[in-house]
Amino acid sequence: MITPLFSKLSYYMTLSQDEKQLLEAAGTRSILVEKGDVIIDEGERPEHVYLIEKGWACRYKLLENGDNHIMAFLIPGDLCDVHITILEKMDHSIRALTPVTMRKFPADEIRNIMENHPRLARALFWSTLVDEAVLREWLVNMGTRPAEARLAHVFCEMLIRSRIAGCAEDDEMEFPLTQAELSESMGLTQVHINRVLQKLRHEGLLKLEKKRLTILDWDRLKQFSQFDPAYLHCQNVPG
Repeated sequence: MITPLFSKLSYYMTLSQDEKQLLEAAGTRSILVEKGDVIIDEGERPEHVYLIEKGWACRYKLLENGDNHIMAFLIPGDLCDVHITILEKMDHSIRALTPVTMRKFPADEIRNIMENHPRLARALFWSTLVDEAVLREWLVNMGTRPAEARLAHVFCEMLIRSRIAGCAEDDEMEFPLTQAELSESMGLTQVHINRVLQKLRHEGLLKLEKKRLTILDWDRLKQFSQFDPAYLHCQNVPG
């Protein structure tokens, strides 16, 4: 089931039924990866493109001192990555943050789509460009925003991305990340993450419990975090 990907790509173009069937058939099979398992390891030569169908994963770097730094969160509808099979070896790792169901797309199938089906190729390339835009925004977020706004910005982004994938209900979504994982992605200690969460709750901006995130005041949270969804290039998504 690759419905989240279809939902995501629909913000760029309307795919025909034949195009959807072609993309569906290109994926050989779905596999289940357990929480904490490495999907692709740094230094590995990738032979497949992976699509997240269910669950959350992340891109990360393992540092020499044993610390992890998370560089991106991957949710249903995200590919990791369309052009990954061009690389001789991976320059980062991808691991499952929850149990993850993934669809495997062999390199030959992706090459066939990119070379012989230009509309699908453009749609997949658009998805890659959005991923790159998210990375640029994360660099700005990490480098310029204070801790409270930094974390609030990620909450805003993940809600919009979940809406795009059809995985959010109004201002509520699954949010399975631990404070440790937020710490690894935000460059903050777990103690600092906890304090920031308490402040955002106290301000009446959000509720985070039982792995569910509810935005209580969307307009105020956007303003507080300086969030502008334009970098996600989905002009019609509510936000």
